[in-house]
Amino acid sequence: MSLVTPHELLLGSPEPTAVAAFNVILLEHVEAFLAAAEERSTGLILQLSQNAVRYHGALAPFGRALLEAARRSSVPVAVQLDHADDIDLIGEAAALGFTSIMFDGSRLDFAENLARTAALTTELHRSGIWVEAELGEVGGKDGVHSATARTDPAEAAAFVAQTGVDGLAVAVGSSHAMTEQSASLDLELVRVLRDQVPVPLVLHGSSGVGDEVVRDACHAGIRKVNLGTRFNVVFTAAVRDALAADASVVDPRRYLDRGQRAMATEAARVLDLLNQG
Repeated sequence: MSLVTPHELLLGSPEPTAVAAFNVILLEHVEAFLAAAEERSTGLILQLSQNAVRYHGALAPFGRALLEAARRSSVPVAVQLDHADDIDLIGEAAALGFTSIMFDGSRLDFAENLARTAALTTELHRSGIWVEAELGEVGGKDGVHSATARTDPAEAAAFVAQTGVDGLAVAVGSSHAMTEQSASLDLELVRVLRDQVPVPLVLHGSSGVGDEVVRDACHAGIRKVNLGTRFNVVFTAAVRDALAADASVVDPRRYLDRGQRAMATEAARVLDLLNQG
């Protein structure tokens, strides 16, 4: 197919369905998610976070592999640099060909977040890059954000109008890095935000949200659903089972393959969930 922006995926995904955005750390993640998307004939967004880049030590080697895998896919795929506040890294991702960048200025006060996001959005739009921002600190990121934080609708409307961003991550009760699906979302706030904010709303920390609540959130107005930890949970469990079943195994392909297949199965299930309508 082709490397696309989230805008193209969102145009092809009528409400109340939402576009899946899956975070990748290893090539096994990339291969699992693309296999699921191709099996379900649906596009998706592959996201590489600033933290994952730091794990690899550099953006270019893994970033180029990610972009090439997206280009070779039979379904439309967007590639996003996620939760980035390093301006040099953002510039490098733009130069490499990432089609989406999420600038995370959520720790800044409103005025500074707005100013930095607006300047960056203007620059990235010149290259046709879709820009996501965050307003209201979504819980759990780096262990410091509060899950009780909420995005103010009036501030959100003003922020979007003055920055020109293409998508907005909102704090509505979810929290990053949750391994259990127990988060409670403020669905009424999602509806109010949908009515006041003229760009797609993004749910971060969706791994900690139950399936039915995710669907309810999509019906309320969420248009992009980010997941990462949920896949790491099934990957790790499958690898543990494989190693426990054969303590003599030393070839990583034999146990990583189990983890990859487990992620592909879960990714296909999530894609079905988001495409239910």
